[in-house]
Amino acid sequence: MAERTPRSAVNCTDQWDDNTRQPADPSAVIPWEQAVERLAAADVYWVATVRPDGAPHVRPVFAVWVDGRLYSTTNGARAKARNIAADPRVTFTTRTRDVDLVVEGTAAPVTDEAEMERVAEAYRAKYGWPLTLRDGELHAPFGAPAAGPPPYRPYAVTPEVVYGMGIDDALAPRSTRYRF
Repeated sequence: MAERTPRSAVNCTDQWDDNTRQPADPSAVIPWEQAVERLAAADVYWVATVRPDGAPHVRPVFAVWVDGRLYSTTNGARAKARNIAADPRVTFTTRTRDVDLVVEGTAAPVTDEAEMERVAEAYRAKYGWPLTLRDGELHAPFGAPAAGPPPYRPYAVTPEVVYGMGIDDALAPRSTRYRF
C-alpha cells in the first residue's frame, strides 16, 4: 500500500503580541514528510478510546507507522479492543524532541495476513518485540501491561486529522494541521 499524504496542511498557530492575535502565515507549515519521520520514530504513544458509556479510556501503547497508517496491538479482550469494536474513533498522541503529534482517526482490526506480517516486522525492527504470525493472530513470548497477554490483534488507524504542534522556537510558529 502506498504512503498516504494529506489533502491539506495549514498553519494552526495562534500567536499573540500585546494581547492582539497575530495571524500566522498559513503557508509556514511543518512538511508532512518531517511529521511522518517524527511520528514513525517516536517510542511511546498514548491512545484514547471511548467506552460504551461515553467515558474516555487512555493508555500508553507502542505503535508503528506502516504504509501511511499507525498500527497498534492489543489483546482482543482488553478494554481498548472492546471500545474500538463499539466506536472505532481513536486519538493517538506522542511527543518528540521538537513536535507534539496528535493523530485522530478510525481504527480497524487487521485481518490480512500479509499486512499483519508487515506490522509484525515493523514491531521487531523498532522495538525488538519478537512478534510472530500464527493462526491469523500475532504472538510474542512477552507483552506490555497495557497490551495484555498474547494473542494480539493489530489495529490500523487511518488518520483523518493530524496535528504537529511545534514545541521549540523553530517549529512552534509552524504548528500544522494536516487533513486527509
